[in-house]
Amino acid sequence: MQSSTQEYGIDTGTPDSGRARPRTQWWRPWMRTKVYLGGSVVLIFIIAGALGPLVAPFDPNQQSLETMLHAPQWFWGPHFLGTDNLGRDILSRIVFGARVSLLIAFAVVFISGFVGVILGATSGYFGGNVDFTIQKFVEVVWAFPPLLLALTIMAFLGQGLFNLILALVAQRWIQYCRVTRGQSLSLKAREFVISAKSLGASDAQIIARHIIPNLIQVSLVIGTFAMASSIISEASLSFLGLGVPPEIPTWGTMLADGRIYISTAWWLALFPGLSIFVTVLGINLLGDALRDVLDPRLKRAGTGI
Repeated sequence: MQSSTQEYGIDTGTPDSGRARPRTQWWRPWMRTKVYLGGSVVLIFIIAGALGPLVAPFDPNQQSLETMLHAPQWFWGPHFLGTDNLGRDILSRIVFGARVSLLIAFAVVFISGFVGVILGATSGYFGGNVDFTIQKFVEVVWAFPPLLLALTIMAFLGQGLFNLILALVAQRWIQYCRVTRGQSLSLKAREFVISAKSLGASDAQIIARHIIPNLIQVSLVIGTFAMASSIISEASLSFLGLGVPPEIPTWGTMLADGRIYISTAWWLALFPGLSIFVTVLGINLLGDALRDVLDPRLKRAGTGI
């Protein structure tokens, strides 16, 4: 009787069938199209940025007035995406611009996450005056418009890679702090935290060993979306001339240079803009897929499968 029911796919409720189902379904959320598409886009730009000197056909700052404003030659010439107003190769500058954009994005996400998670975990765990002080500081910083605050910092400190990262970090740690604070408020009442406290663990040990490790998943999701916004902000500051120095090729600087020739040399602004669009879209798709997989509420709702 048992073999006939199994033949027609009827669940008999045996322990073996109940244990086998999770093992066959755990990988399904990762097989989403968003993971493949977003991950492929991000991986391509990471490889292009890491292998910039090997991938780029020319020096990104090499000028040649004889070849200035050449249209894209595709596979029928040396300049695949054409040249700019100084004869510099567009493809080479996009490849090196990917290195700068991704470097800034990773640095901003790492520093913002480090600061925000520690402050959020501390605020939620201790509560009281500590929580009040940190959250009031958050509200003060959050009152400034993000782009205006970054513009002010860059105008005061001047151009530079470190100054640009500092300007972008200035307000991006807040989202980590507020989300992890709410998580910490619930985690500190869990049994494993109470047990660790009863065994004599210090507050610093509890935060480092029990609170922060349980905040990594939500921080990864926040980090992916923050990376996309960091790339857009970096491009915006570079477009306004307040990013990295002009000799460093970035997508925002290329957009600023191409806007003058938008009616006569469309490729100067089109290809950097497409690079920003595709990269941000890929990161957002990857972040959305990570949210579906790592958010337990979505798993219980069945949207992550």
